[in-house]
Amino acid sequence: METGRKQRQHHHFVLVHGAFHGAWCWYKVATALSSAGHRVTALDMAACGARPGRAEEVPSFEEYSQPLLDAVAALPPEEKAVLVGHSFGGQCLALAMERYPDRVSVAVFVSAAMPAAGKPMNLVFQQVLHEQRPADFYMDCKIETSGDPEHPVETLRLGPRFLEQRMYQSLSSPEDLTLAMAALRPSRRFRNDATMMDGAVLTAERYGAARRVCVVAEEDASWSAEFQRRMASWNPGTEVRGLQGADHMPMLSKPRELSEPLMEVADKYS
Repeated sequence: METGRKQRQHHHFVLVHGAFHGAWCWYKVATALSSAGHRVTALDMAACGARPGRAEEVPSFEEYSQPLLDAVAALPPEEKAVLVGHSFGGQCLALAMERYPDRVSVAVFVSAAMPAAGKPMNLVFQQVLHEQRPADFYMDCKIETSGDPEHPVETLRLGPRFLEQRMYQSLSSPEDLTLAMAALRPSRRFRNDATMMDGAVLTAERYGAARRVCVVAEEDASWSAEFQRRMASWNPGTEVRGLQGADHMPMLSKPRELSEPLMEVADKYS
């Protein structure tokens, strides 16, 4: 009977998409969590999803992450949320965990960037670019520039071949790939952003002390399962869970298989 009562706990899940995407990509998982009685907040980061503005108008990674920071700051004093971040959204989670560690029950990184305390946040992408990605990795993606020609702002637009072969593969449905091609927006990568380059932003006392889980997408063609586990190893105490048959978009390719562990993790760390 005690086990049954624990499984019926209700939690507040805050879902954070990866670059180029929006809250829309969580529609299957959000439905599963809501149907189980949980409160779900799926956010659009700055200039993403249905949020107004253009990527080149977002001046910093912190402003990009502001919707998440605002949502966590606005939680009632007695409430702790389950933060769930995908891909680049893991960097947003890290910043929120550093700022508001007492508002986070557990942070779940779903095939997500998981930076290390005391290291620059952009170290994740420096390593994956240097160690894993060939020169032609981005295939038909396009870099677009705007603003002052002396200091242009770069944004990246994903191409259909890249989406099909690196992110959605054959594991996500054709309908979800079609949805992505219609809904994706260009994004900045913030490689030279001050927050991303500062090794003092994430501390062991705050970010490092928060409870976290790494969900590894085992068939990910964007970054390997081995690299996902390596990021988890930079953060002592991280629980690692493998998700078989999942491409880079587990919320679409394996929504039920992702939703169940999310609810288990929420109960475990509540």
